[in-house]
Amino acid sequence: MHGQPRKPARIEDAAVSTAKAEALRNLQTQFIHNHRNQIYTDEAIEVSAKLLEVNPEIYTAWNYRKLAVQNRLGSVAVPEAIKAVLDEELRVAEVALKQNPKAYGAWHHRKWVLKKGHSSIDRELRLLGLLLKLDGRNFHGWNHMRFIYGLKNVSEEEELKFSTDKIYSNFSNYSAWHNRSVILFKLLKEKAVQKEVLSEEYEFIHNAIFTDPDDQSGWFYHRWLLNQTITPENVLLIGSWPINGSELVLSTDRNNIGCTPVFLTSHHLKYVLHTGSLPIILYFSQPLKGLNSSTVTVESILGTNGHLDWRPVSMNNSGESHSWMTYVEIPDLGSHDAKQTFTVNFGNSEGIISTNCSSCIYPFQFQFTVDWSYTGSEWTERNVGAEVVDWKDENFNSDTLPHDLSDVLISLDQLRISKDNEATFSKWHLDTLSNEIDLFRDLSSDGSCKIANLTLARLLIAKDMVSHGFPVTGKRIHSQEVLDLFDGLMKMDPPHSQYYKDEHSLVLMDQITSDKEKLRKLCTHYRMPSSSSHAQYVCLQLNRLSLSRIGFFERLLWVQMLDLSHNEVRSIEGLEAMQLLCCLNLSNNKIRSFSALGPLRLIKSLRVLDISNNEIGAHSTDSTRYTWPSPLSHNTEEYMKDVEQTAHWEAILLFKGLILTQLDVKGNAIADESLQALLPRVLPTLKWLDRVEL
Repeated sequence: MHGQPRKPARIEDAAVSTAKAEALRNLQTQFIHNHRNQIYTDEAIEVSAKLLEVNPEIYTAWNYRKLAVQNRLGSVAVPEAIKAVLDEELRVAEVALKQNPKAYGAWHHRKWVLKKGHSSIDRELRLLGLLLKLDGRNFHGWNHMRFIYGLKNVSEEEELKFSTDKIYSNFSNYSAWHNRSVILFKLLKEKAVQKEVLSEEYEFIHNAIFTDPDDQSGWFYHRWLLNQTITPENVLLIGSWPINGSELVLSTDRNNIGCTPVFLTSHHLKYVLHTGSLPIILYFSQPLKGLNSSTVTVESILGTNGHLDWRPVSMNNSGESHSWMTYVEIPDLGSHDAKQTFTVNFGNSEGIISTNCSSCIYPFQFQFTVDWSYTGSEWTERNVGAEVVDWKDENFNSDTLPHDLSDVLISLDQLRISKDNEATFSKWHLDTLSNEIDLFRDLSSDGSCKIANLTLARLLIAKDMVSHGFPVTGKRIHSQEVLDLFDGLMKMDPPHSQYYKDEHSLVLMDQITSDKEKLRKLCTHYRMPSSSSHAQYVCLQLNRLSLSRIGFFERLLWVQMLDLSHNEVRSIEGLEAMQLLCCLNLSNNKIRSFSALGPLRLIKSLRVLDISNNEIGAHSTDSTRYTWPSPLSHNTEEYMKDVEQTAHWEAILLFKGLILTQLDVKGNAIADESLQALLPRVLPTLKWLDRVEL
């Protein structure tokens, strides 16, 4: 139980423990015999009760008792007899919970009995009241309370009053605060009372925070309230490629359509697409699952593409993702016009579920034009893979970029796919956030309260978002103040400096990607070293910014060449959304393992990768490895013919399936001779390894 320290073991307790262990083994032997032979006599059932009294965590014993109950109920029909059988089960569960108040099996067994409807709910509530009086933070008890309230049809208002009483008796009751958020989540679904409920909750949480600013439970609840205030109720489309209103021109050999096509926008952004088909990428404000050709349609003069296969772009296997994509095949136009307008529509949300279980998504429609001219182009002759890509500064030039490029990269009209797609924030939202900011400025004025400064930073970020609508674009009013707050927190709270550094990086990324002037200054044209002319790639240079985390990928879907070198990046989670990416420089960062590069496996357009001078192999323990698939579940035998190569199974799983032509791994602890010998076998398309031609 909470608040009760553990007692150290004493030497004289050893004999008692030995005797208990022997008794437990005897009970287990008898129980297993009864269970295997389906013996449900009074004596056999009593053995299971004694076993659970000693160890309530034996799930097989609870399942045995369920089978015994069903066996007994099959032979009785009198209500009193049925009640007696079920009451005995409640008694056994009660004894077990006295032994261990957090025994999952006992709580589940108790619910199973109560669902049969022959037991006293009022008595159950009284027992729960006693339990929560002794241990008010027992989350099993709170979960059971909600279950009982559901059986009794208790109103949310009465549930809320109970949690309020518990909070007033102890502000540090995390379970009571969590229970309150669960109840309010239901109430906030009613739009008519949302603002009233949230306003009351802000007033309530102020009392807790300002009474004891050092108690973190109230601060966590305030963060939950802030998320409820600024999160749009419906799922929004916040990014796409092609972007709304764009005009693409296909340029390739009419007689060799299977070769790599090149797409050129009207604003001189040139795209090399290696699939031989046109990708369509959608990015939503929340992860979704269930997207298909019946919910999102793509129409043109050739008809509706009802056969398109929409797939989630995600590292997990849940089927959920922020980003979804499909491919439109290059058509055989025949007598049709070479120029086509494609309309992407979404209107039917049936079967689509978001992470917050909402199936309501704003309808959207956007258009783009493709000119399937099949005309040759001089810049298709030089392509990635023709020669080594050199990331030196002299090979990048911003003078050749068109002046109107920024309108393509970050146009309000293009990012906001439809006016109907914008989340509307009212004056109440702005006033509420302004009031919160004023309050927490006062609390953090002396700079000594870390969590007050952190909350102030989150509030300022939220106000910038609400001020500009959603998706958020435009200059950030408070970004510099937020960056200063995170700088101060890194110095004030060194044990959590990495978290503050990550948040600082995300604010900087937001500042850069939402401001078209800042973004344009970071865009350059790449020129191949052996050529005086510029290649087709515009490179986004986010190098030397001290970034430890990257984000806002919905604004970077257009990027084909990305330089993230000389930062402090440890993870590239989310980068898989950038499905047009061909060249990526991650050199001189803090990547600790190949498993941290897992998102690259989903970017099939990637041709050039530089991960030199990182920390791969320098750390014996890396948490990202525990989420990496086991080599035993993949066909890696052809690369693992000796023990030495099995040490590189992460590299095999990462690079197998990619079509890299250039790879740099030098400067990592793991880059030994065995890895150098393995990589060309795993990557048969590789032409350059560590700048040396193979």
